[in-house]
Amino acid sequence: MSIDVHFFASLSERLGKTRVSVDAANVETAADVWRQAVGDEALGERVLVAINQEYAKADARVADGDEVAFFPPVTGG
Repeated sequence: MSIDVHFFASLSERLGKTRVSVDAANVETAADVWRQAVGDEALGERVLVAINQEYAKADARVADGDEVAFFPPVTGG
């Protein structure tokens, strides 16, 4: 039972990883996934979250087999 976690762009550079798996039994929300995947590093309020390739809030529920992705804030120009 696991959840695949992906980090993109500057988040992957800062954290030193692009992909990890976390135990689905120990998490309920995307924010829990973040904490289990990265430890004490705070999930910034502007970090974007996607669950199974759909944008979601950090408090959205996750389940075994889900894919959770974290993206840095998007800027335009």
